[in-house]
Amino acid sequence: MSPALVRAAAAPLQDGELLAAIDLGSNSFHMVVARYMLGQLRTIDRIRETVRLAEGLDGKGGLRTDVRQRALECLARFGQRIRDIPPERVRAVATNTVRALSAPQAFLVPAETALGHAIEVVSGREEARLVYLGVAHAQPPKAGQLRLVIDIGGGSTECIIGSGFDAIERESLQVGCVASTRRFFPNGKLSRKRWKEALTEVGAEFQQFAGIYRSLGWNEVLGSSGTNKAIGEICAAMKLTKGAVTAEALPAVRDRLLQADSIDAIALPGLSDDRRPIIAGGVLVLEAAFEALGIQRMAVSKAALREGVLHDMVGRAGDDDPRDTSIAALMQRYAIDAKQASLVEATALHLFDQVAETWELNADDRLMLGWAARVHELGLAIAHSQYHVHGAYVLEHSDIAGFSRQEQQFLAALVRAHRRKISKSNFNALPDRLLAAARRNAALLRVAVLLHRAHETEAISQLDAAAEGPALAIALSKRWLEARPLLRADLAGEPDDLEALGIVLAIEQI
Repeated sequence: MSPALVRAAAAPLQDGELLAAIDLGSNSFHMVVARYMLGQLRTIDRIRETVRLAEGLDGKGGLRTDVRQRALECLARFGQRIRDIPPERVRAVATNTVRALSAPQAFLVPAETALGHAIEVVSGREEARLVYLGVAHAQPPKAGQLRLVIDIGGGSTECIIGSGFDAIERESLQVGCVASTRRFFPNGKLSRKRWKEALTEVGAEFQQFAGIYRSLGWNEVLGSSGTNKAIGEICAAMKLTKGAVTAEALPAVRDRLLQADSIDAIALPGLSDDRRPIIAGGVLVLEAAFEALGIQRMAVSKAALREGVLHDMVGRAGDDDPRDTSIAALMQRYAIDAKQASLVEATALHLFDQVAETWELNADDRLMLGWAARVHELGLAIAHSQYHVHGAYVLEHSDIAGFSRQEQQFLAALVRAHRRKISKSNFNALPDRLLAAARRNAALLRVAVLLHRAHETEAISQLDAAAEGPALAIALSKRWLEARPLLRADLAGEPDDLEALGIVLAIEQI
């Protein structure tokens, strides 16, 4: 496997370094390359290709062969452009359509090979956070003001209320320009009756959170991504606005659109041929959003998800990694014993540092082990019995800001495996490229948890680790062990348990 497919943790950025963000959207694939200079990002290249990934969904979680091939060819071209950028400075994210696949690895494995880099699948709410981050950096918000950001993608629509650079409320709806066009106008026919019925259905999606959003309020509304930009350009071409979308202009755009009796016949001023096949769904979703949320005016942002990914990379390379904040929030929410978690983390990382080189574990793996150690007792807030199972479920299925789906699955696998028998299905959700690191980290976490089972504050007098291939040797003070019969009993049974990880454990007394 290419080393680039296992993304390394980012060291601090240096002036002149290049970064690249790739957005595998449901309509278009985007790539932006930027140079980091004096704390700022300077865009030096952009590539956009219309792939229409959502068009290939077959309704059963599969992807049509021709659409899959179209996507892989696009990614191969992207991969050529970023071939010389270090893997830790490249981040690729996949959104709604890949989330909808029943077997995402069947697409992701060849996609990662074509691109030459790992691809992360992000949840709808994480997508929303990244969109807001991109918009906020492109158009810095005024202090103390709230803004609503709406991003209409190909397969989903994200709505975010934020303050400064922080998203306060995040929602992701399963309505987008490609998906809604296919769903409500499957034969390409347009009619006012069908539009009204569709508007009611889409409006119901927005009504689920409209009350909360309207009670919070906002000072301005910004629309991001290609659909909102296209509708703004139509408004300008029709001389309704100077590029914004307003509550007065949008019905005029819709009425002009519905003068056509089919999608192929749509003739809107300022509309590109590339956007025509999906504009009906985009206008429909935006009209539903305006009605449900009571929007009067929406300006168009020049930034979107990919810019947010770039700025998130800058944060991860500095002291502003949102994943640290999310783990701290989980610890507080589930009343995790911070002192015990700190002891387990310190021991787990001490073991990691001794075996990382021989086990080929990288800085990203170290981060994941540390976070797993901090939240390994999360499930105790639910029940003591099977608490590792409860904790793993929460970690895998919650919306945790900053984490991709694969990262959450990685954390969940470590927490699920940190005690008791290790299930054969424990690592099934992980892509192959993460399996070795996950199993090795799980072994280190198990040993660290065992060593601190008694919740002692006394330091472990001596602890050494060595690894080679599947073998892991742990050396402990004989005198220290003799005073701890429970620990000796636990350690005696641990080699049998670790066989499920493919690891041969040896406990040595010195």
